[in-house]
Amino acid sequence: MSFPGSGLAKGLAVTLRTMTKRSVTAQYPDVQPDLPPRTRGVIGLFEENCTVCMLCARECPDWCIYIDSHKETVPPAAPGGRERSRNVLDRFAIDFALCMYCGICIEVCPFDALFWSPEFEYAETDIHELTHERDKLREWMWTVPEPPALDPAAEEPKELAAARKAADKLAAQQQAEAEAAQAQEQAQAAEQESVDQESADRDRPDTPGEGT
Repeated sequence: MSFPGSGLAKGLAVTLRTMTKRSVTAQYPDVQPDLPPRTRGVIGLFEENCTVCMLCARECPDWCIYIDSHKETVPPAAPGGRERSRNVLDRFAIDFALCMYCGICIEVCPFDALFWSPEFEYAETDIHELTHERDKLREWMWTVPEPPALDPAAEEPKELAAARKAADKLAAQQQAEAEAAQAQEQAQAAEQESVDQESADRDRPDTPGEGT
């Protein structure tokens, strides 16, 4: 059962406890804050991985990603093959004045072309400067922290296991081919040595007294 004025007393008690504690002030910008590793600061672009699939632009709820591209014809890799066409990235820009930092574009990118950077100091005096083109987005890539180390006891990813299996199979095939080629060379050398020996025996002159 509460009595009149109990709420005021509780509020004053909280005030008194706070007044007796020393305040902690972050000395920013002289002292940079210790940000967590998954901080959503700005988005970096690794354009070598971008295939212009437009998935990030379509899934963006704010429509703040602008992508332009054109198609180029790639000659066949082998004679008699067919020409292929591929998309070439012309423009990739993100308007951070509209971005709400939901991270959907990073999550849906199937080729790991977008990454979170912890950098957050990119305020501008002109709102138009908050549209970062691909050159600026590429600069943010150098501020992306390295991924955390994998758990040593964790199961190996299937992609790595398949790649290692294919590499081991290729190495074993190349070693077998090298051993077969070496054995063939040794056999040819032994055969040539035998032929040379027979030829030398035929060309050797008979010594006196032989055949008498």
